[in-house]
Amino acid sequence: MNNTPEQPELIEGLSDRQRVLLHVLWRILPQARLVGGVVRDLLVGRRVADIDMAVPLAPEEVMERLRAAGVVAVPTGLAHGTVTAVVDGQPCEITTLRRDLLTDGRHAVVAWTDDWQQDAARRDFTFNALFLDQAGRLYDWFGGQADLRAGCVRFVGDAQSRIEEDALRILRFFRFQARYGKGEPAADTVAVLGRTAALLTGLSVERVWSELRQILALPQVMPVMRLMAQTGVLAVILPEGVTLDRLEALEACQPPPDALLRLAALSPAPATVATRLKLSKAEAVRLRCIARAGAPESPLARLDNNEQAQDSLRNLLVDAPPDCLMAGLWLCQAQNPQDGARVQALAHLRQRLAGLDVPVFPLAGRDALAMGVTPGPAMGQVITQVRQWWRQGGCKASAEACRAELGRILGEQA
Repeated sequence: MNNTPEQPELIEGLSDRQRVLLHVLWRILPQARLVGGVVRDLLVGRRVADIDMAVPLAPEEVMERLRAAGVVAVPTGLAHGTVTAVVDGQPCEITTLRRDLLTDGRHAVVAWTDDWQQDAARRDFTFNALFLDQAGRLYDWFGGQADLRAGCVRFVGDAQSRIEEDALRILRFFRFQARYGKGEPAADTVAVLGRTAALLTGLSVERVWSELRQILALPQVMPVMRLMAQTGVLAVILPEGVTLDRLEALEACQPPPDALLRLAALSPAPATVATRLKLSKAEAVRLRCIARAGAPESPLARLDNNEQAQDSLRNLLVDAPPDCLMAGLWLCQAQNPQDGARVQALAHLRQRLAGLDVPVFPLAGRDALAMGVTPGPAMGQVITQVRQWWRQGGCKASAEACRAELGRILGEQA
């Protein structure tokens, strides 16, 4: 074991609220240690999003101690030994040290242990098997700190065994490779990923999408996407096919990281993918909206940066949220990223779009009632006529102007 000298300065990388959280928890559970992502990110100086701790106590005892000290304790995963402590709104997952009794590639049956190294040995990657105690001592049995420094994503022990315990570790490898990897991964690891890719079919689609979404949201995705294609992983998780060249063209345009925009570029069948991977309703709607907006035949794709562009964009905003249209403009640019004039026009359209508010049709049924229109189908028809007139004018007409147009229509019908 590499037990480093005390490094209390590492904790200084946490936010004030996170340090308060640790102060409270270490007072109640002095034997607890920070573990996994929090340690990894402190070592590389990244912002820490979540705090996780491990402790050699049964989860029931952890809950008892927390509650006795007045700390909220939520049994979020007792079967796996996990309790969530909440201090001043700041959560921390505290998990009992574990050893695997049975694994089937999806779930593990575990038992509690007080052996820190045994718990570390069941973790996925060497830099996720690091522990840090309250004195600042780092516990590293598998060379995780050196691997982190070198940008080497390495499985703890035998890669194939770790993957056979939980196939999701295949996707986690690519996520960590994209975030922390430097250079090409080890050839023997890549070979194992290829041999075991089919195991991903045994996972729930929710777990697959959760990992894929995180990968697609990372700043740089093309190297890891090519690697996922090379190993056959993309073909397994996206059997509908992939358009890797389209994603590459999109990334060459340097859009902001957006998982759903990238998925719209990567998949030739985004609606099918949304259904099969069980995306949330909001995600599925946004994915389909982006795909429609960025399609070669869409109104957005045919839009020029001319005098009418502002009115056209307002019209499009009536039917689609601005973030979907913005993403669609990036997809339009990816269709021909070498066309300098078109690229410049699309950049101007994005600037115009960013400065627009979503138009709201200012006429309502009560306005028609006030003007003597009888409720029923006829009312709906005349309001629709005014709405069409409003849209043809670039969605700029005021409520007063819309009422005047309604009066004109009613006068013609009289």
